Amino acid sequence: MGLIYVDAIVKHGGKSVKIRLLVDSGATYTVLTKKVWEELGLKPFGEIDFILADGTVIRRSISEAVIELPGYGERHTPVVLGEEEDENLLGIVTLEIFGLILDPFKRELRPIRALMKKII
Repeated sequence: MGLIYVDAIVKHGGKSVKIRLLVDSGATYTVLTKKVWEELGLKPFGEIDFILADGTVIRRSISEAVIELPGYGERHTPVVLGEEEDENLLGIVTLEIFGLILDPFKRELRPIRALMKKII
């Protein structure tokens, strides 16, 4: 299948950092490396346990930031404050906030086909 990366700009408190994110449709939240979130001055406001593929449970702090995806604008999103061994990931919550979905066949992001039911 291959790995899919996108360029982004993460913003907080008047600071911004250009980063490359691995699009991970299996990840719930977007993860920022320690170097990135420390440079932005993000502060944790809670913690979440995550289960890795091998069953290991790890705990990470969470915060919020603004992410700009060129061509799609910028949105406010929750982010996981990663550790040094973590990678910058673009998770499904942020994708949904942008109204995007990963097309695995074309290996690109595209607008979601949003459905809504009308009560009659």
